[in-house]
Amino acid sequence: MKKVAIQGVKGCFHEQAARMFYQSCGEGVPEIVECLTFDGLYKSMDQGAADAAVMAIENTVSGGLLPNFELLRKYDRKIKGEVFLRIQQNLMALPGQKVEDIKEVRTHYMAINQTREFFKDYPWIRLVESEDTAKSAADVAAEGLMGVGAVASVLAAEMYGLDILAESIETYKQNFTRFLIFDDGLTVDKTKVNKASMCFTLPHAPGSLAHVLTIMSFYGMNLTRIQSLPIPGQEWQYFFYVDIKFDDYIRYEQALAAVRPLMEDMNILGEYTAAI
Repeated sequence: MKKVAIQGVKGCFHEQAARMFYQSCGEGVPEIVECLTFDGLYKSMDQGAADAAVMAIENTVSGGLLPNFELLRKYDRKIKGEVFLRIQQNLMALPGQKVEDIKEVRTHYMAINQTREFFKDYPWIRLVESEDTAKSAADVAAEGLMGVGAVASVLAAEMYGLDILAESIETYKQNFTRFLIFDDGLTVDKTKVNKASMCFTLPHAPGSLAHVLTIMSFYGMNLTRIQSLPIPGQEWQYFFYVDIKFDDYIRYEQALAAVRPLMEDMNILGEYTAAI
């Protein structure tokens, strides 16, 4: 059984993403290695505690997780795949209770932001920020907290024996998080590769980025994301993180050959099959 590192505790959305990816690959349910931080994902792989890792990189509601883009450049681990997971937030509590019995709800701050509209109808419920959605559910179960609920995934409710009092309470139903897969033991079929992620810097000159993007467009590369982050110690200089999709791998290689001379510190972060 493959050991997969996640940020958070068992039952969180990272575990859902890990299950979705590896079950789709025919490898079954992976063994989960819990990590407190995203940096810990890489360390668990480096230390041999995990064979692979799953890391959130962006969300359709809250945008990119900027510190995680920096981790992509910092660690030499190639992206081998991606998962888009619809984030469904659910109100849960110990069995035998109704929403009217709940006086306090614990969950991660992002889950609070995603469900505030729902809780406007229950002004007596106090929302308390916690470090993790699934851990909130685990704590309610472990401590036998009546009158206290959690907002987390269906998987967390199943794992910790909680009843779902209200399902899918997120304000925006089209709420998806994109997760990246890091797995050195996974071989990517080059005939199915149609997406790549890269990072680079550019000369501090007018039109340098526009020039690169124009060339990529000429070769049929579809830019699906671009993210810039400042380079520490270098004023007004940036790292650019780019995702591109393509239909022809040879044209992709030709595009790289054409833009490489225009870039500095170019690093291909991964070539893989797009999830959507």
